Amino acid sequence: MHISSHRPSAAASHLNCCLLPYHLPTGLGVIGADVRGHGLACEGQPVTSRLAIICGTSSCHMGISKNPIFVPGVWGPYFSAMVPGFWLNEGGQSVTGKLIDHMVQGHAAFPELQAKATARCQSIYAYLNSHLDLIKKAQPVGFLTVDLHVWPDFHGNRSPLADLTLKGMVTGLKLSQDLDDLAILYLATVQAIAFGTRLIIEAMESAGHSISTLFLCGGLGKNPLFVQMHADITGTPVVLSQEVEPVLLGAAILGARASGDFASVQEAMARMSKVGKVVFPRHEDKRYYDKKYQVFLKLVEHQKEYASIMKGD
Repeated sequence: MHISSHRPSAAASHLNCCLLPYHLPTGLGVIGADVRGHGLACEGQPVTSRLAIICGTSSCHMGISKNPIFVPGVWGPYFSAMVPGFWLNEGGQSVTGKLIDHMVQGHAAFPELQAKATARCQSIYAYLNSHLDLIKKAQPVGFLTVDLHVWPDFHGNRSPLADLTLKGMVTGLKLSQDLDDLAILYLATVQAIAFGTRLIIEAMESAGHSISTLFLCGGLGKNPLFVQMHADITGTPVVLSQEVEPVLLGAAILGARASGDFASVQEAMARMSKVGKVVFPRHEDKRYYDKKYQVFLKLVEHQKEYASIMKGD
């Protein structure tokens, strides 16, 4: 197998936390699903219009193309590394799930959250999601963060900026530290991760990719708030796999092809991968998220300005 590797910088190399032997079969298990009957634009488009996102402790964004595409700050292109005959680009965000845990568990209201979630026999994130629904009143839940913004690179940026020196940022904090504040900070962190995905998608599309649908899997894909924010903020439908462990399905797809049950990996993907659920973006909220995205980009711009000031004479 011939593999062509484009590594954007030493910083990107340092931050490459994705384990390709795990993520490649996972991507295979979701990206080729038969989407007929679900009202998705990608139904009539090539598989290259799809982006697989494996999201857990960290997130990995895997897109394929018929010809090699070099994307600054995104790994690849690798020939036949995931789908035979296609070139793979791999972007990523370091410590996404871990960042959410860090923000929630470090908050003064975390013990109260734990107690209330335990009393309801819920996970802390299921409880936070329901709490957000209580305090949002008549507005969309995402609008609760109008004054609170997060830059999520507490452990440096892998894609597309490839800068390990970047730090996390939060603007809009208040003196209050009750459960409402914790829930809104959690929401702002989830949104920040989704804005990071939007930045990666824009970099890939600027280089030549055309992405119309996200295929999400991993632990964070089980969080409906995380999924909805990705749909709303990217403006792209999100497909969730029917399979609980798509990495096992990806391995089964490879085995089915190797045994001769299918003529190609692509045929095995289409026949064996199933759509579990489709989450569509709330297009009526687009203007709000476009404005928050402007703030998101300003945060890193300002951070670099601050670093420049501190390094100056």
